[in-house]
Amino acid sequence: MTKQRNSIALSDRTIMGIDPGTNVMGYAVIRSRAGKPELLVMGVIELMKYKDHYVKLGKIFERVKALIDEYKPDELAVEAPFFGKNVQSMLKLGRAQGVAMAAALSVGLPIFEYAPRKIKIAVTGSGNASKEQVAGILKHELQISEMPEFLDATDALGAAVCHFYQTRFGVKEKTTSVTKTNSNNWASFIKNNPDRLKRP
Repeated sequence: MTKQRNSIALSDRTIMGIDPGTNVMGYAVIRSRAGKPELLVMGVIELMKYKDHYVKLGKIFERVKALIDEYKPDELAVEAPFFGKNVQSMLKLGRAQGVAMAAALSVGLPIFEYAPRKIKIAVTGSGNASKEQVAGILKHELQISEMPEFLDATDALGAAVCHFYQTRFGVKEKTTSVTKTNSNNWASFIKNNPDRLKRP
């Protein structure tokens, strides 16, 4: 199994990137050719018109599954949710990410998760780069003539490009198809933010 995954990483392959969201979800698909990434498609899934949260989740699953069926990626790169102050928003975002992952897992697609800071470093060299800076560098590096209206799309592209750079020399052996760049996220968050923890 490991030998097969390494052969994919070292040869031409297709990577899909997802930036989870419950109102706007970004997606992008890139192809690795001769050791360089090239853009196949980039866009967003607009969900604002749907008022019911569970309807949104259903639409996310359907659309992500349709994109996978159309472009047949070898791997999926997902941007990990950013810890915020609004617990309800974090919960909804986590559900959106989970549904997108479920669509990939339903067809056996390997999933790799990257923290926003890691994606920024991979694309720009700085973990403090803005979304606009990430988009600008991606536009230049992939020679994109027309940029999308929503930065969610370029965030998804950033996740795909980050995965390309992280694995272009071969995918290390993993015990699971889901690889987190920052394992034990909740424990790290609580350890680094003790003031955010409510106690009885």
